[in-house]
Amino acid sequence: MIKAVTGTKDILPIEIPRWNYLEEIVKKIFSQFNYREIRTPIFELTQLFARGIGEATDIVSKEMYTFLDRSGDSLTLRPELTASVVRAFVEHSLDKKQGLNKLFYVGPMFRQERPQAGRFRQFHQFGAEALGSHDPLLDAEMIIMAYDIIAKLGLKKLVVKINSLGVPSAREEYKTVLRDYLNQHLDKLSEESKKRLELNILRIFDSKDERDKSVMKAAPLLIDYLDSESIDHFEKVKSALQNASVPFQVDATLVRGLDYYTHTTFEVVSGSVGSQSALCGGGRYNGLVKELGGPDLPGVGFAAGMERILLACENENSFKAEEEKTDVFIITIDKTLQGFSFQTALALRRSDLIVETDYLSRSVKAQMREANRLNSKFVLFVGGDEFVNGEVVLKNMSNSEQKNISKGNLEEIVKLIKVN
Repeated sequence: MIKAVTGTKDILPIEIPRWNYLEEIVKKIFSQFNYREIRTPIFELTQLFARGIGEATDIVSKEMYTFLDRSGDSLTLRPELTASVVRAFVEHSLDKKQGLNKLFYVGPMFRQERPQAGRFRQFHQFGAEALGSHDPLLDAEMIIMAYDIIAKLGLKKLVVKINSLGVPSAREEYKTVLRDYLNQHLDKLSEESKKRLELNILRIFDSKDERDKSVMKAAPLLIDYLDSESIDHFEKVKSALQNASVPFQVDATLVRGLDYYTHTTFEVVSGSVGSQSALCGGGRYNGLVKELGGPDLPGVGFAAGMERILLACENENSFKAEEEKTDVFIITIDKTLQGFSFQTALALRRSDLIVETDYLSRSVKAQMREANRLNSKFVLFVGGDEFVNGEVVLKNMSNSEQKNISKGNLEEIVKLIKVN
């Protein structure tokens, strides 16, 4: 038997209502904030992610699915979507069509990570990007949208963590201070963090190594080295979140390692998914559009992991998705009438009803069991004396009421089903 590739997961029909429910909330809230959906290719030129995520990151250096196509081009299955969205923004000159572009997406991503609870090698994210404005209220809008979507699912154990990375000039001054501190504790750092000391020093705050954690507890913090512009921007974001009743806490160790990230960074964290607690993360990236060959325009965005969110919902039992139902199941009493049942099912489907009929030549009793399994609102009996008299029988499964209807009177069948 051939099985699914390690780190991937089949989403079976019984699970789909939960996914649909989440996606409906995502699309509804994004539309309320006037974000428009964008869909980009699943693979891109590898160079896009090397520049857009950073060659020194674990994603680019260790986790990407990269391959050569027949033309010899290096292609990569997208590990995230911000770089792809910005690439599309630049390629299609969306900035020339309107001053502010508010975009959202839902779809699969790919990273060759070690599989664990809530983490897969093919996983799904939804997210948003707003390109063209420096306004700190747009940072707040991103956080509010992310929080509202996740809170709408009924999750209680949520914490919004925020920090400011400031402007690049202030951050460069801080990096010098941090490097001086870490050089004094070089013998205590892990080998990975020693490499990051030169390549991506802020990422040492993300280290899971206990030695690094011990050193970083006393490290100077970027938030203490912010300039007045950065402080003002951060205060406006915090004020907007307070006014929107979004609970948050400042986490001065929450960082992004690349130079084009500026000002706000944030995560929504849950206590219901084990060690992988971050359900979403985002922030402002005022240098990314220019880095990818576009104009010097600001941007802000976030991405959320759908598997992790649904795992948190399952662990908290936070919502029960409505079961999928069938409007009517056609029960064929006389097997010689299967053709009539098939044509009737087709006509009812073309009248916007969800219809099923029997294709397994089952007994009436077995067909009734199938109708119950499919949560059918009605069953339509075809056959017996009623059919000889030119009628079919429509039964309401909620109250067991039955009505004989002329077998050619589809309009009445449709009307009775739709009003119930």
